[in-house]
Amino acid sequence: MQSINSLGSSHNHLSPKKTVRPTNFICIVPGCTAVSLIGDFNDWHPNANPMQQHFDGSWQIQFPLSHGHHHYAFYADGNILLDPKAHGVARDAEGKKVSLIAVS
Repeated sequence: MQSINSLGSSHNHLSPKKTVRPTNFICIVPGCTAVSLIGDFNDWHPNANPMQQHFDGSWQIQFPLSHGHHHYAFYADGNILLDPKAHGVARDAEGKKVSLIAVS
């Protein structure tokens, strides 16, 4: 039989950890000249995380996100776009729709 202390240690070992995972974002918007990733992780700043355009015309970025749910959108030529491949849709502090991603 295990002691209470060893059970406590074992329990802590199985608890979720604060981890950071590289997360890929892809935006397909034909004809755009600039696209950025904006969200609660960069205070919705349109110049903080510019995306790179790839040979197929898509815009991509890999961004490290911590465990949990994050609100985000794409900022494409001055327009805020939702991600059609998001895990869901949520509302920001102003009640506007934003994309939702869950990182585990």
